This record gives sequence, structure tokens and C-alpha cells, in this order.
Amino acid sequence: MFDATTILAYKTANKAVIGGDGQVTFGSTILKGNATKIRTLYRGTILAGFAGSTADAFNLFDMFEQFLEEKKGDLLKSVVEFSKAWRKDRVLRRLEAMMIVLDANHLFILTGNGDVVEPEDGIIAAIG
Repeated sequence: MFDATTILAYKTANKAVIGGDGQVTFGSTILKGNATKIRTLYRGTILAGFAGSTADAFNLFDMFEQFLEEKKGDLLKSVVEFSKAWRKDRVLRRLEAMMIVLDANHLFILTGNGDVVEPEDGIIAAIG
């Protein structure tokens, strides 16, 4: 079973929002209920949320932001390259982690298995 912060994202034609429950657990014990596992990236144009451990979140957010910089904020190109790199990394691909990233045009769910999933409706996504 995969236990992690719940992240929800919703996008309309001109607005996007992402939120998380902020829960940090150790086994079945809730240690904290207000952790921040959501970030704005690439000059405030990309929203990202992470389900998994906080340390892993920081590493993956930093890694993803490097791809956004290389691709000049192009979210589609960035998620493809990021997912390939995440999958190839022997340590990172073993993480029980997921990310949601979105901008004004796209919404994606990303995993260490190399999954890049854009929901059929392109409107809502949930992980954790």
C-alpha cells in the first residue's frame, strides 16, 4: 500500500489550482499535518505537488526545475525528459513517489516508473 500526502489539482481554461493535505506520517502515526509539498516553479508559471517523503520531494523538485530551465518553461518537453531521467536513475526510480505538475495548458501525473499521464479530461488529477 502507498501512503503519502494527498495532492489534488484542478485546471480550467484560464485558472489552475493545486492543494495538498500536508500530512507527514511515520508508519501509521501522523507526525505533522501542515507540511508544504507544493511549489511554484519556472517564474511562477508552473505548479507542482508531490506525494512521498519530503527529502525526496526536494530532490525531485530541484531536478524537475533544471529541465524546465533547459526547456525554457515548456512543460510538455520538460515532463518527458524529466520522466526519462527519473526512470533511468537507479536510486530515484525506487522511490514510492508521484508528482502532479500543471500550467495554463497542461496537467500531468508523473511517477518513477516513467509514467507521464495527462488526464483524459485535462481538468483534474489526484495522487497520494
